[in-house]
Amino acid sequence: MNFSYFNRKETQQNLQNTEFDLLIIGGGITGAGIALDAISRGMKVALIEKNDFASGTSSKSTKLIHGGLRYLKQFDFWLVKEVGTERAIVHKLAPHLVVPEKMILPLIDGGTYGSWLTSIGLKVYDILASVEGEDKRKMLTKKESLAKEPLLPKKILNGAGYYAEYRTDDARLTIEVLKTAAEKGAVCLNYAEASAFLYEDDKVVGATIKDTFSSEEFTIKSKYVVNAAGPWVDELRQINNSKIGKRLHLTKGVHLVVPHEKLPVQQSVYFDVPDGRMMFAIPRGSVTYFGTTDTNFQLDKNNVETNLVDATYLISAVNNMFPDINLTLEDIESSWAGLRPLIHEEGKSASELSRKDEIFVSDTELISIAGGKLTGYRKMAERIVDLVAKKYRRRYDKKFKGVKTENLILSGGTFKDSSEVQSYTDAIYNRIAEVDFDQKDAEYLVYNYGKQTDVILKKFDALTDENQQEKMIKAEVWFTIENEMVCTPTDFFMRRTGRLFFDINSVYKYQDLVLQEFINYFDWDANSAKKHQKELKEKINLACNFN
Repeated sequence: MNFSYFNRKETQQNLQNTEFDLLIIGGGITGAGIALDAISRGMKVALIEKNDFASGTSSKSTKLIHGGLRYLKQFDFWLVKEVGTERAIVHKLAPHLVVPEKMILPLIDGGTYGSWLTSIGLKVYDILASVEGEDKRKMLTKKESLAKEPLLPKKILNGAGYYAEYRTDDARLTIEVLKTAAEKGAVCLNYAEASAFLYEDDKVVGATIKDTFSSEEFTIKSKYVVNAAGPWVDELRQINNSKIGKRLHLTKGVHLVVPHEKLPVQQSVYFDVPDGRMMFAIPRGSVTYFGTTDTNFQLDKNNVETNLVDATYLISAVNNMFPDINLTLEDIESSWAGLRPLIHEEGKSASELSRKDEIFVSDTELISIAGGKLTGYRKMAERIVDLVAKKYRRRYDKKFKGVKTENLILSGGTFKDSSEVQSYTDAIYNRIAEVDFDQKDAEYLVYNYGKQTDVILKKFDALTDENQQEKMIKAEVWFTIENEMVCTPTDFFMRRTGRLFFDINSVYKYQDLVLQEFINYFDWDANSAKKHQKELKEKINLACNFN
């Protein structure tokens, strides 16, 4: 398959020798969505990313495809309707990756949501988000709430709202969207940074690109260029001399991960924090993660850290809501900190800023998009590609009509519905149960890779190692290198498997084995191996230590 590190040279040649209709700068979920929409309408599409795909905001979210209940509070009905509707579509496109998750919203004395307002709010939410059947909201009594979640605070609990959300892995969703775009002909390259724009007649017609690994420079020509660089959008606007008017306002969101037995919630909880904000606690495999913070950020965008203040704030919030829980800093296994690229509004705090996306077009026709939500990536892409299609029709009388992504199943996701995902997971479990694996291992494979699990297991069967766990890791490494443009052990542990966040012990255990696999596949010398080993250790340190 062409979506592999081993095709980098060929990919670069292709980028240099083709005039594209659309060049997208930024390989997060926004850029990936635009690439898939544009290629599915018949455009020639290139996409570059200066780091690994999904390495910015798109691997650091709360990992929910959610309907935006909190935006009802801001009377942002349009946003609730759009992301609520999109949620159902994205679930249909990748049912193994976007998994139904019941959410409980405790109603407490002095809390943000009262019983009446919650009942009305969730009803409106159901209508706006077109929620059907089992997923419709229920209002629970105090007794019913405690039966669902015994950890809730008995003394101040009055009842709860009970409704449906969907959990996902944001980085894997981004990768599968990109792979689907690449299968249809989009030319995508990670570790390729745009350092300057090309101009003809005062119009942007491409960019100069620097390859991170070889330091080679080359140019990409394109009729239109989209800046979808997330937190770095304004830097590219600056290079284009068009950073005028509206600007980005970055806020930091932090999540902490603890062993599930330390915070044994039975399902996801959306709960009050004493300062008036709301937070999530979400069980996932053998861990529970919780967050998030929402603080202004003006430091180095390439090194976003979880600090002691962040960690203490989140732990205090959990201990406040769950009186039987007494988390400490020592309980934290891992964490992540990401940036939200929001649009600045004078006089508004970080939490009050709108999550709507905005599009800016410069005098030189650089198209930039910022803001928005993971859930709404498809609609954001639609707006950008509609804009490009209109410009095309004006200039060339060409037509790229009709959004097709609503029915484009993402790679790995050829399931009818959730029950088929469950049946497939059970079948995978039956295949691997004989050789030291359990149900959670089967779920991990299917929730990450969907039907592509068959390819991984075929490789697993072909390997001759005695240790079954090591054999499975090797099969995964092989699959991600061959099919997912993985370039480093950090790509593998952070963004293709999520192990660095949700299974840190497996990273400690297998980091040397995985490094050796990369040395073997890429023929690294001692210096290269040392560099990538150091990078992984730094990322582990960043996730597990707080200053």
